[in-house]
Amino acid sequence: MSYTIQKKIVIFTFLLIPISLLLLFLIYPTIRLFQFSLTDWNGMSKSFNYVGFDNFVQAFQTPEVWKALSNNLLYFIVHVIFIPLEIMIAVYLNQKLRASNFFRTIVFMPYIINGVAVAYIFTYLYNPLNGPLNELLSVVGLESLTQKWLSDTDVVNYSLIAVSLWRFSGFHVILFLAGLQSIPNDLYEAATVDGAGALHKFRHISVPGIILVIDLVLFLNIRGALQVFDIPFLMTQGGPGTASTTFTVYTLETAFKFNNYGLASALAIILMVIIIAMSIVQKQLIKVKGD
Repeated sequence: MSYTIQKKIVIFTFLLIPISLLLLFLIYPTIRLFQFSLTDWNGMSKSFNYVGFDNFVQAFQTPEVWKALSNNLLYFIVHVIFIPLEIMIAVYLNQKLRASNFFRTIVFMPYIINGVAVAYIFTYLYNPLNGPLNELLSVVGLESLTQKWLSDTDVVNYSLIAVSLWRFSGFHVILFLAGLQSIPNDLYEAATVDGAGALHKFRHISVPGIILVIDLVLFLNIRGALQVFDIPFLMTQGGPGTASTTFTVYTLETAFKFNNYGLASALAIILMVIIIAMSIVQKQLIKVKGD
C-alpha cells in the first residue's frame, strides 16, 4: 500500500466520526425540522398532512409572534447598550489592582449559577409584598419607586432584562478582559513615549485589539436575545398575559401546550434564519469597521 493511500485512509478515519456525528445530530434533525414545518403534525399522530408554507404565513400573521419578537429585540438593545460599560469594567480590572483576582471572580460568579436558582432568587427579590427590593426602596425613602416588578406589564420586561444583565454581563467582562490581556504591553509603552493619553490608548490600541471579542459578544447577544427562555419562563411564564413572552417561550408553548408541532417547527426555522441573517449583517459591519 502506497504512502498516499495510507494518508487518505488516516484522514478518512479521523473525519468519519465527527462527520457522522454532524450528520446525525445536526443535519438530519434540521432536515426533519424543515419537513415538519410544512405539515400539520400535532406531535403525537403517526401521520400528518403537508400544508405547504401555511405555517410560515400563519406565523407572520400572528400578533403574538411579533409581540414576542419585540420583547426579544428589547433584550438585545439593552444588552448592546451595556457593552461599553462592560468594556470599561474590563479595562478597570485589567489594571494592577489589589485583590484583582477576587473582583474578577465576583464578576464572573453570576454566570456559573444555575438558571433555575437565579430565577428563584430574583422572584424573591422582586416580591411586591415583602420582597427585599421594595423594602429597601421604602427604607431609603423611595416608596414612589416601588413596583409590582413581575406583574406590571410596563415593568416586567425590564425586570427580567435586569436579571439577564446581572447573569451574563460578567461573562462578557471576562471575555473582554481576556482580549485586553492579549494585547502586547509594548504597544501601550510606545504610545506612552509618544505622549498618548489614556483615551487615545483605549481608542487606538484597546478597541482595535479586542474587535474580535466585541464581534463574539455581539453574536452571543444576538443569539442569547433571540433564544432567551429560562428567565421569563421560570419567573413569569411569559405573563402577565403575553407581556413577557419571548419567541422561544411562544414556540415551546405552541409545540407542547397547543400540540401544534407544524407551526412550532416553522417558528424554529424562522428563528434560525433570523440568527443567521443577523450574524451575517454583524460580520459585514465589523468587517467594514475593521477596514
